[in-house]
Amino acid sequence: MWSFNHTASNWPTFSFIGIPGLEAAQIWISIPFCLLYFLALVGNALLLILVKAEQNLHEPQFYFLAVLALTDLGLSLSTMPSVLAIFWFNVHYIGLDACLTQMFFIHALSSVESGVLVAMAFDRLLAVCAPLNYTGLLTHSTVACLGGAAVIRGATLVAPLPFLLRTLPFCGANILSHSYCYLPDMLNLACGDASFSAVYGLVFVLFTFAVDVVFILASYMKILATVIKLENQDRNWKSLHTCACHLCTVFVFYLPLISLAVLHRYTQNTSPILFTSMSNAYLLMTPLLNPLVY
Repeated sequence: MWSFNHTASNWPTFSFIGIPGLEAAQIWISIPFCLLYFLALVGNALLLILVKAEQNLHEPQFYFLAVLALTDLGLSLSTMPSVLAIFWFNVHYIGLDACLTQMFFIHALSSVESGVLVAMAFDRLLAVCAPLNYTGLLTHSTVACLGGAAVIRGATLVAPLPFLLRTLPFCGANILSHSYCYLPDMLNLACGDASFSAVYGLVFVLFTFAVDVVFILASYMKILATVIKLENQDRNWKSLHTCACHLCTVFVFYLPLISLAVLHRYTQNTSPILFTSMSNAYLLMTPLLNPLVY
């Protein structure tokens, strides 16, 4: 998968810069990275075990949480090979096919996680606004359909991107600004006309993250309006408390994602260390913090 000699193949290779300016300390930097990955993997695995083992957790809310934990495990495992290859083995090069494969899983799983957050918002919407119809509407088959729809949407919309990027010529040093393969990074490195791929990438973002954010905001506006109308103040706080964990998860996922997108779009001359920090926060902190939140 990894290419140690970037001149050995006719296919382009890409190089990771790791953390600029701290190359000599990479072995020490790897220690906290390994610890964070370990905690993320163990935390999400424990969530899956708990949901499976505890009968009182066999409810729609916790089924969605299990899918979220499974997605976070996939995100961690998608980025871990390249990150640890840099810090442990000083391997900074990756081949085109391996890079496209990693990019596919990162973006597809990110889309799946966004879709799961929408399903969880729908779950909270029904629990607060239609509690009497909750069990009748959110059955096991409904949960399976919502989870399956999130997976199918993510995989289907991301699938054309690797094929589109494979047709583009890459030249020059091909230095990636992250410790993994990220679509905006690869589009910036293309020598040919990448406008169609860029437009498709924008369509992908609009039909996934943008639509999901609008639905989540609309759900919580409806929830807030319902809670305000309740006369019992204790019930108001209990209703909002059930949404607190989900809201924390939404902020943990979307804030780094939006920040990284803004950095790529509007701040091309930003310090590479800032890019590296935001990229690691985007794909490492989310799987780490979600188990702690719940």
